[in-house]
Amino acid sequence: MRVGIIGTGWIAEKAAITLNGLSKEFHSSVSPLPAASCCEAYAVGSRKLETAQAFAAKWGIAKAYGSYAELIADPDVDLVYVGTPHSHHYDVTREALLAGKPCLVEKAFMANARQARDIIALAHERKVFLAEAIWTRYQPAVGIVRKLIADGRIGTPRLVTATLGYSMGDKARIMRPDLCGGALLDLGVYALNFVRMFCIDPAADAAPLSTEIISINGHCVKSATGMDLTNAITIILKDGILANVQSSAQCVGDNIGVIAGTEGNLIIDNINNPQTITVNGPNRTYVETIRVPQQITGYEYQFLACRDALAAGLLEPREMPHDETLYIMELMDGLRQKWGVRYPMDS
Repeated sequence: MRVGIIGTGWIAEKAAITLNGLSKEFHSSVSPLPAASCCEAYAVGSRKLETAQAFAAKWGIAKAYGSYAELIADPDVDLVYVGTPHSHHYDVTREALLAGKPCLVEKAFMANARQARDIIALAHERKVFLAEAIWTRYQPAVGIVRKLIADGRIGTPRLVTATLGYSMGDKARIMRPDLCGGALLDLGVYALNFVRMFCIDPAADAAPLSTEIISINGHCVKSATGMDLTNAITIILKDGILANVQSSAQCVGDNIGVIAGTEGNLIIDNINNPQTITVNGPNRTYVETIRVPQQITGYEYQFLACRDALAAGLLEPREMPHDETLYIMELMDGLRQKWGVRYPMDS
């Protein structure tokens, strides 16, 4: 699978590192194909040719393009990876879908639910593969945690907590409305997905619970530019689970997720990239620590999922269906509306 990377920021660099690892050294039960035939960082596109050429030279990428359109037009690109800020996802993804190019689009998928709805509808109309690159959805930890819950290791889940915080200073992508700033779309999206993955995800293989959200509310602290910098969200689920999740672009968070049940709890060390799951029994007695498989960056699983979905002729990945992507966008739209956090593209 030859991947064309749109964008040259740090997240695009992480994609390049991952794809280089997949093409040269990665081989496990997750990837049944020989490493050399797996995935390749084949092309990069930027708004300036010099920037794309420097990126390509740094990461050993064959093709460099001075526009997104040129990369999309390359007939040898099998998958377009959109790694621009989420404020700029809509136009380039639309252009790629119209050209018949399968797309893997970074989180947050779009600026708002209206854009997400339009893009998903276009992908269905054109019958072109489309996926959201919310990397936590594709990682091995998902199956591990779901099975622990389904097997009754912690009894009946009753309380979910999750925090994700990074001290980001005054970065433009956090402070500016035109870049869809704030903590929610950048960080809170992981916390919301944490709840959905392990409580109510309709795509769950083990389907540990079949719960729907009956109430969601929250509060935030805003910047002078009107963007949410720190937020706290409370979710009540139909089956009696309560979730409290927080995200912040102002502090160094512990980034821990906890699923507490009637007979014990699961502690996930990092909701943004889980490495260990600790199982505790009654009275918080330690039972075991489960470590996830060794990884390149953690991004490899979303690329492998796209490769497998394309090979199977699917239009969406099993791990993150379009309905779930849209649902998360709708939740974030509702929270922003309550908080008075608006972007120019909301009009």
